[in-house]
Amino acid sequence: MKKFDSASDFGHPATRRQLLQWSANGCLGLTLGGLLRAQSAQADSVQHRARAAKIQSCILIFYYGGPSHLDTYDLKPNAPTEVRGEFKPISTSVPGMQVCEHLPHMSKLMHKVALIRSMHHANRLHDSASTEALTGRPSPNGDREEAVPIEQFFPCHGATLSYLRSGNNLDVSHAALPYVFHNVVNVPCQGGGFLGKAFDPLQISVNPDEQTYHAGALKWQDGLSPDRVFERRRLLDDLAVAAETTKTTDEWRRFCDRAYRLLSSEEFPKAIDLTREPAAVRERYGLYPSGKYIDNHTTPGGPKDGFARNMRGQNLLLARRLVEIGVPFVSIYDYRQQGLNWDAHAKNFYQHKNHLLPLADQSLSALIEDLDQRGLLDTTLIVAMGEFGRTPRINEHGGRDHWPDCYTVLLAGGGVKGGFVYGSSDRLGAYPATDAATPADLAATIFWRFGITPETTIRDFTGQPWRVADGQPITQLFA
Repeated sequence: MKKFDSASDFGHPATRRQLLQWSANGCLGLTLGGLLRAQSAQADSVQHRARAAKIQSCILIFYYGGPSHLDTYDLKPNAPTEVRGEFKPISTSVPGMQVCEHLPHMSKLMHKVALIRSMHHANRLHDSASTEALTGRPSPNGDREEAVPIEQFFPCHGATLSYLRSGNNLDVSHAALPYVFHNVVNVPCQGGGFLGKAFDPLQISVNPDEQTYHAGALKWQDGLSPDRVFERRRLLDDLAVAAETTKTTDEWRRFCDRAYRLLSSEEFPKAIDLTREPAAVRERYGLYPSGKYIDNHTTPGGPKDGFARNMRGQNLLLARRLVEIGVPFVSIYDYRQQGLNWDAHAKNFYQHKNHLLPLADQSLSALIEDLDQRGLLDTTLIVAMGEFGRTPRINEHGGRDHWPDCYTVLLAGGGVKGGFVYGSSDRLGAYPATDAATPADLAATIFWRFGITPETTIRDFTGQPWRVADGQPITQLFA
């Protein structure tokens, strides 16, 4: 069987974005130390902006590796066998809307969900695709995988929100969990980028064997009382006053201020302690014993051997708890290591059926129901996506390859129209047929829901201004 892995294989020339000519700068993780819409649509958008209520939080679930849109939320049952694959569609709580048979929990909640079935971009490799997905902009290095660590340029969505909310004095404005995801190197799209290290997320890490979470070095050292620690802080503040103010000292002050607030916080340590949750709640999200893990991208294994796979459901429960204490942006990375994630180049249907979809279905449905029961769903936007979809035609290994030309993004809560579908793919799921959308539009939508217009300006380390998003909000998604 011929392998279809480029746009030209489907009768369309592959477009390439013009490369941006500047060097990258930024950082990963905090461990304490478009298309424009028509003018008439834009006029409608202005009216919509005036009446839409702001969200308080966003939970972004990133299914690293690229789930198959054709085997989840955009099945093509009338397509040829080599396209439609093995899975059958099932009815949902929305008349006429179908999803994959291996999403039974989510099928009952589609009246609370909106889908974008026309998302697309031009990056065919994981690093660059992840960068565009999580920052809303193409990688400055073009479409490639990184062989050595590089500094991040554009900030991720949570970092931009942290920067714009920096005057709110929040203990945590952006948390990322349960690890920094990794290809050959840590993928440079998870931190503050040109905004600086101070706007990297608070990195919450997981111990899958003990089934616990911790946040870097945010704990009292043995032998140091709170009084001694805060006396040290007073001395450091005195030294800082005498020192010349620079960008570095400003970042250091932000680090210290946030660290001391977290050290004295009573809410945060309780929030990341999932033993405080009833067993029935933890089990609803998916609680599984520890097992064999592989943390080496050169070792074959697939998602069944992914690091901390047993905690995939608990990650979403932790996100709910963080939203409850007021964290505005939570990034969840569903898998850590490339090759041990959603990248099903072989045995696509076996992997999705047995290892990928069951817990994703269980945990996402639990999060939606839980937030709804607690009165938090209307003010919390859930965005669930990968960096791209999979090829329409199945390859010779029973897998599907990378396909950024059209894929699906799911949204729930935050005022979305339940049971709504924005855009559509063609009969093979290969290209957008209507209302094409981009990661830039998604970024603009997220910021707009927080009350931030895409035209809002941030500046890089040279002082050059950038819009927070180059796209336009997809206002049609919201009531």
